[in-house]
Amino acid sequence: MRDDRTRDIRALYRQAFRDFGSVALWNMRPIQNPTPADALAITAALRTRGRMDGRRLAERIEALCRADH
Repeated sequence: MRDDRTRDIRALYRQAFRDFGSVALWNMRPIQNPTPADALAITAALRTRGRMDGRRLAERIEALCRADH
């Protein structure tokens, strides 16, 4: 189960940079193998600069990172 969660977090992290890199994450560099903490670190920028779609993605990242699995 943990491997699935890690894979999903990494997929959402990569999606964030793919979809919002130039808009919300322009001042950050993506990490090859992000941890949940790395994924949580980008959610504030997604919320404030990523419009509604960025906010929704931030919420998905946060829920997955904070899930008790």
